[in-house]
Amino acid sequence: MNRITLSAGAAAALRRLEEQGFEAYAVGGCVRDALLGRAAHDWDLTTSALPEETAACFGDCRVIETGIRHGTVTVLIGGEALEITTYRRDGAYADNRHPVEVTFSRTLSDDLSRRDFTVNAMAYHPERGLVDLFGGLSDLRARVIRCVGDPRTRFEEDGLRILRAVRFASALDFSIAEETASQVHACRALLDNIARERVREELNRLLCGRRAAGILREFTDVALQIMPELAPCVGFAQNSRYHCYDVWEHTLRALDETSSPELLVRLTILLHDIGKPATYTEDEKGGHFRGHAEISVQLAEQIMQRLRYDNATQESVKKLVRMHDFPLKAELRQVKRLLQKLTEHELYCLLEVARCDRLAHAPGYDVPSPALAQIPLLVEQIRAEGACLSLKTLAVKGDDLLALGIPPGPRMGALLRTLLDAVVDGRLPNEKTALLEAARRKTK
Repeated sequence: MNRITLSAGAAAALRRLEEQGFEAYAVGGCVRDALLGRAAHDWDLTTSALPEETAACFGDCRVIETGIRHGTVTVLIGGEALEITTYRRDGAYADNRHPVEVTFSRTLSDDLSRRDFTVNAMAYHPERGLVDLFGGLSDLRARVIRCVGDPRTRFEEDGLRILRAVRFASALDFSIAEETASQVHACRALLDNIARERVREELNRLLCGRRAAGILREFTDVALQIMPELAPCVGFAQNSRYHCYDVWEHTLRALDETSSPELLVRLTILLHDIGKPATYTEDEKGGHFRGHAEISVQLAEQIMQRLRYDNATQESVKKLVRMHDFPLKAELRQVKRLLQKLTEHELYCLLEVARCDRLAHAPGYDVPSPALAQIPLLVEQIRAEGACLSLKTLAVKGDDLLALGIPPGPRMGALLRTLLDAVVDGRLPNEKTALLEAARRKTK
């Protein structure tokens, strides 16, 4: 017996719809996750009620016409936001993404048959139990992603399903059924028609999944479809005693080493060596990639701008890619310097990137530096001491230097930065008297 405990809001909404004479079920991802024993964050319902009938049922609640043309309204009930969608049949798809028209139905089977994957095409009712018309439960137990019906048809209807297939496989640690996988490869060009924002969101979820490296290895062609800048890395031998894998395989092995759920870590690992092929040189000592970090930053920025990442993510990833090869030492002075360039969170991400990067080196060169474990202790010390790391916390300000006869402008700014450097390096205490005396000496 596959019993599922609905959320209080979902259970109340089902009861209300049925009291008004309509059918209603929990459907899709919430059913899948509940059967996997995972917390269902969003409960979606499907019903025989037409959108206007659904809205009338919840007249005392806030109802948002989320996608009413396609039969979906959002109902706020018991503190929950529930998407409730009318049973429907989709018409032809004109843009490989959206149906030209939607026909509402009174039959649950019509609604389930239009869904993407068998594990997402199950419905549940507390009294009637699980409705599984396409073998979703069997695929769930076998840990397989399989299209409902013909895979090519499903992907030609909505090209985003190609990325959703690989994303689910990564996030759930599933495999992809052979016939579905074959069409993922064959139909990948359909991704060119999908809004970049939607591609980005699916890519993020894929990268943060447990099986990200394995899926990217199996579906490299899909990754290249949305990030062609990665293509030169595939099969590019590094010819170095430090590396026994090509650039792409090294990247995947580094990605496989992290258990961090942080997108910054995973996106940085994916892009950290993308500039290597463009900077390759070789001499009697083997292959070299001098300056590859800066080229990697440029290519990473190109990818992130095209996929419309927010500015904060772009800036953080660029900083981490630029510094991924930086020789990290467990020295107070260096850690303070790092914290002038990076936020504390970014520094912790950099440490994880450096650890995973090293673990993906050739045997004998794959041991992370002990400094990676020691640096967090120094960060804690710096935080506890309230160390001065910026002009904002420097004990002297522009007005103090003005009183010494130093006019505002580049000269004053340079002197303030010089004093800050001396404080960060430990050559001067962050005390006003000492700093003003140092300033007087430098202006004589």
